[in-house]
Amino acid sequence: MRIGIDIMGGDFAPKTTTEGAVLAQKELPGVELVLIGDETKILPILEEKGADKSKFSIVNTTDFIGMSEHPIKAFKKKPKSSIGLGFKLLSNGEIQGFAGAGNTGAMMIGSMYTVQTIPGIIRPSIASVLPKENGGVNLILDVGVNADCKPDVLYQFGIVGSLYAKHVLGIETPRVSLLNIGEEPEKGNLLSLATYNLMKDSKDFNFVGNIEGRDIFNDGCDVVVCDGFTGNVVIKEAEAFYHLMKKRGVLDDYFSRFNYEIYGGSPILGINSNVVVGHGISNDVAIKNMIKLAAEIAKAKLSNKIKEAFK
Repeated sequence: MRIGIDIMGGDFAPKTTTEGAVLAQKELPGVELVLIGDETKILPILEEKGADKSKFSIVNTTDFIGMSEHPIKAFKKKPKSSIGLGFKLLSNGEIQGFAGAGNTGAMMIGSMYTVQTIPGIIRPSIASVLPKENGGVNLILDVGVNADCKPDVLYQFGIVGSLYAKHVLGIETPRVSLLNIGEEPEKGNLLSLATYNLMKDSKDFNFVGNIEGRDIFNDGCDVVVCDGFTGNVVIKEAEAFYHLMKKRGVLDDYFSRFNYEIYGGSPILGINSNVVVGHGISNDVAIKNMIKLAAEIAKAKLSNKIKEAFK
């Protein structure tokens, strides 16, 4: 298996991205890491970290897409950027997964227009995880790509979220819930009401009903479905909560699990390959875990399983 990494993407690239790749290589036996970026900057970092250069492949490019660049324009104008080359390798089957902490919009554009959306999927989504108090996690989707959704889109999130929870998180029969302002079927806005009616008799996943915001850290479900606007607010509130706890020195084993570094990145679900997007501020540990997640998703052949479900 070969996993590509956008070495030029992220606030602290290429140093942290290369250092993260070195850490990941030690924990991924049998996986070849393909470093896509400026070779003249990558090699000195590998040498500084005492890494065996023969264990990495390097695709050299000095071009990259900046964090503030317009995603569509930059992706079209810079085909030899680290993101552009990464998606070219992915679409050609030369790598089985691609991970990057750079321009999220460009990663999404590359996913949709290079490897493309799985037939039948209305809109790809980005998922994240939230720690449960019992030690597990809840998968939540969407978390930012689809700010406005229709009921059939949310229904599909339930399908792909359930498949991810089963094949990547290892939950045999994932429980899918709909995030709402009340547990009762008659609660919520027009979108929630219509989506509940679609989901309540679903044969595509195990729907367990509505949950409220106070329940997302409990063990009442495994997958939380919502529109991207709501999901983005939730995960950013969780991040803020972690930083407040850390600032006040009151972290324990549970609250420490809110640290984004542990999870590495967010998978893009509903496309014809395996792509993970990391946080722009990622350090070497977060990059390591982003790469490991990309490898785990590729190993599970998740995109193929979603494709089969939508035939």
